Amino acid sequence: MSRFPAMTFQLPDWIDRLIDPERAYPGVDEQMDLVIDLSRRNVELGTGGPFGAAVFEQESGRLVAPGVNLVVPSSSAIAHAEIVAVALAGVATGGFDLGRPDLPPTVLVASTEPCAMCFGAVPWSGVSGLICGARDEDARAVGFDEGPKVADWETALVERGIRVTRDVHRPEARAVLEAYATSGGTIYNGRRVG
Repeated sequence: MSRFPAMTFQLPDWIDRLIDPERAYPGVDEQMDLVIDLSRRNVELGTGGPFGAAVFEQESGRLVAPGVNLVVPSSSAIAHAEIVAVALAGVATGGFDLGRPDLPPTVLVASTEPCAMCFGAVPWSGVSGLICGARDEDARAVGFDEGPKVADWETALVERGIRVTRDVHRPEARAVLEAYATSGGTIYNGRRVG
């Protein structure tokens, strides 16, 4: 047993009650509705920040793994919703590469465009698509530091074979960010630059 602390991503209990494991989410709208609902409930129930994500099988719409932002409750700067969803999808599929040949293609759906860290995780995860709700500037507008991401991040992903869809239910996703900020939610940034 290591003398150093261990880390696991533990989703809040309410997610089990929210999600029917037999239900499929066949379209982008249904997938984004779930992800925004995850982000909204995470804020309303005080279990984390205003971000939700999920990995879905591209064709069937089957949910592989959900994720919510757990930065504050886990005391971990890396516990972003996208990282949680990708990590749990790896556990669910029995491997770190969600793009391996024995699996159906998957997409990562996120309530907000990825920050610099999550952007890096997208190609490494093996997903074949990224679907986003709110934009980077929506997160920055309420005070989040999204980090130094490449200017043309969308093209960078497309060049790696990852399809990108933006602005899916953007007003609804942005409203969750704004509600979190106006309710006094913790705006966690490692170090503010500038």
